[in-house]
Amino acid sequence: MASDGIELGEAAALQSPWADEIPAGPRVGSASHGGRPVAVAAKGSGSASRARQPLLLVIPSDPILSETFIVAHINRLPTKVVPVSGWSPQIDGRSVLSWPARALYRTWRGISRSSTDSATRAYLKVFRQYQPFAVLAEYGNMGVNVMKACEAAAIPLIVHFHGFDASMHEVTTQNAKTYPVLFQTAAAVIAVSRPMQRKLVSLGAPPDKVHRAFCGVDCRAFHGGDPGKAPAGFITVGRFTAKKAPDLTLRAFAKVHRAHPEAELRMIGDGVMLPDCRKLARDLGVADAVTFLGAQPPAVVQAEMRRARCLVQHSIEAPSGDSEGTPISVIEAGATGIPVVATRHAGIPDIVVDGVTGFLVEEHDVDGMAERMIQIVEDPDLAGRLGRVASVRVERHFSIEHSIDRLWRIIESSVRA
Repeated sequence: MASDGIELGEAAALQSPWADEIPAGPRVGSASHGGRPVAVAAKGSGSASRARQPLLLVIPSDPILSETFIVAHINRLPTKVVPVSGWSPQIDGRSVLSWPARALYRTWRGISRSSTDSATRAYLKVFRQYQPFAVLAEYGNMGVNVMKACEAAAIPLIVHFHGFDASMHEVTTQNAKTYPVLFQTAAAVIAVSRPMQRKLVSLGAPPDKVHRAFCGVDCRAFHGGDPGKAPAGFITVGRFTAKKAPDLTLRAFAKVHRAHPEAELRMIGDGVMLPDCRKLARDLGVADAVTFLGAQPPAVVQAEMRRARCLVQHSIEAPSGDSEGTPISVIEAGATGIPVVATRHAGIPDIVVDGVTGFLVEEHDVDGMAERMIQIVEDPDLAGRLGRVASVRVERHFSIEHSIDRLWRIIESSVRA
């Protein structure tokens, strides 16, 4: 046996999937690093030179329920964070530039032929007010929106890509000229998976600027699953969009239900495909075994995962090119202690080790997914074993503390550079 009650044959699956690409430094929320005591960073801490300077967090809009990673960045990074939202920047729901000011500026810009747009002017106003030591832009297109202001003010810009911004054909085509400029302007570029890291380099990002930083979850909130004793229930958590392929999950579940009528599927999330999926469940004859719960807050997601035997995630590359970064629900399932049946897509293989913490099938392989789900139904002891190893793996490598620590080290190293 190895530590944590894990068999020696499983030890490799518990090794870190993340190369140490960034300079070592004090870890956030940890009392040791590499066996040596280190300082523990607290909210509001930072180097003395910028103790009173905030980090500006640029986001498209106020975070939605599925964007738990943005909420974590706002609440957990060890410094003061000022969120600025919208394409025309807003703070606390109020536009930085008033409508009259924006109209007047557009007129002035036309007369003077200035190349400075109103968004850049607004960000420069925010910079003057808050004097940030750095800007963290969530999503690549928001990085484009703020890059001119950062360059003009000589403020380090860190751009955090998450999924569609690096994969959707429309987005990458629209930014064919601006992304290379962004990559040169940015102090650091963050990808959430190995495939995304490679894609960003192919789009023009200098390899030495691109860092991998996984998303993390609060393992203390997601715990208590016991899949070995749970009923034969499956759960999905995610928006009803093409890249999540909820229709393929339903088709796989229908095959499971034919073999095991006691099996149930509970689906959390909302989105454009939800009405069609409701109809599909009826057409497949599984409407009575499928519960559509809609979008739910974290507490409900946690409770639903604890009662499930397994999470199912059939992520695919959508026809638009849209792909996942790393689905948070897959990490949440592991933290809960339940196995995952998912596809070999984007960052999922970084989280799920096939045959050890769950099972992986190819995209669109409905039959393969159904076979693995049936295996979970028929062997609850296997589900318990997979879930226990998944719990150890997530706690070791994908906790919110590890995630914030890694992100903060990237920010710190970018500011020092």
